[in-house]
Amino acid sequence: MGSHALGARYGYSQCIMTEQTDVDAMSSEPAPRSGGSHAKPHKRRSETASFWRELPVLLIVAFGLAFLVKTFLAQAFYIPSGSMQDTLEIGDRVLVNKVVFHTRPIQRGDIVVFNGVDSFAPEVHLVQPNGIVPSVVTWFARAIGFAPPDERDFVKRVIGVGGDHVVCCDVKGQVTVNGAALEESAYLFPENSPSDVPFNVTVPAGKLFVMGDHRAASSDSRSHLGDPGGGFVPVDRVIGRAFAIIWPLDRSQLLEIPPTFSQPALAKASS
Repeated sequence: MGSHALGARYGYSQCIMTEQTDVDAMSSEPAPRSGGSHAKPHKRRSETASFWRELPVLLIVAFGLAFLVKTFLAQAFYIPSGSMQDTLEIGDRVLVNKVVFHTRPIQRGDIVVFNGVDSFAPEVHLVQPNGIVPSVVTWFARAIGFAPPDERDFVKRVIGVGGDHVVCCDVKGQVTVNGAALEESAYLFPENSPSDVPFNVTVPAGKLFVMGDHRAASSDSRSHLGDPGGGFVPVDRVIGRAFAIIWPLDRSQLLEIPPTFSQPALAKASS
């Protein structure tokens, strides 16, 4: 009787344990799929909040990299005028190498971007942004070539370097450098003459004589011959060399120095 009762007790206990195990097993099964729908919106909200927290850091990094690249390596420039047509069209974006002239001197035929303060009058007049945010946005847009450059920045072709004797025009109507005539048909704007303004100058050391390829629409060294600076551009005002058109894509190309500037006679009087 006692053993039966004990057996019954153990049997009952085993039954209870078995049922409890079944319940535990059921509770460990994955939650119904419908329950997962409550987690997804929460996860999306968390990811959105994380993005907005990280955005300021991303913007600071982007501006920092743009500043470093723009200052020391290269910069995209927007072409705001037609003074270099047909080589450069209005709206073209050119990539300017800021390092190259630390490794070699500026050469005749280079297309250079330079700051014309105190030497050139602006060819275009821009409305300057007011306020910190518009100024920062404009600076960044200029750094990547999506906004016109500062109106004091110019792009021209180097015709003469320090020591060169530059004259226009010879009996054939050509510009000569150190007595050698330039064959400019490869880059001169169609139907433009080499110059409607006669000149006869010797370029001082450390200066450049520059002209636009669209001679009839370019305010360049010829336009400032009587000014205190004589129309010459100081070498230390050169920002860099425009070496490629990067936009629009159908006009993308390298900007090479034209063959006429390879004449040995050009170098005989340069310093």
